[in-house]
Amino acid sequence: MTHSRPTVLFVCVHNAGRSQMAAGFLQHLAGDRVAVLSAGSQPADQVNPVAVAAMSEVGVDIAAEQPRLLSDSAVREADVVVTMGCGDACPFYPGKRYEDWVLDDPAGQAIEAVRPIRDEIRRRVQALLDDLVGR
Repeated sequence: MTHSRPTVLFVCVHNAGRSQMAAGFLQHLAGDRVAVLSAGSQPADQVNPVAVAAMSEVGVDIAAEQPRLLSDSAVREADVVVTMGCGDACPFYPGKRYEDWVLDDPAGQAIEAVRPIRDEIRRRVQALLDDLVGR
């Protein structure tokens, strides 16, 4: 890592569901041990309200988050780039660690369908955190 704490960037198309939930979990679980960024290749107007509700159920508040446009500088800053269905829209830089998480998109889904997505994101975020900073 190039700095004292690793930086993780979560990317999906709209930056309104999966990437926001992942960023929320990593911030919640890691505290100040990891810098957390999230962005989208075509950001939505707001974070998916069902994703906000699903996260609230497990004590993580992402209601104040806003979707952001993916920038080259965010990718350059990141040590790990986790993509979630953004396809070729994500810039690639040699030397970065990339992970592609295949997850259902919570857009347009009822909370009953979003809960298992949320739980899988939490499991993957915890595994990533354990790998980056240990237990």
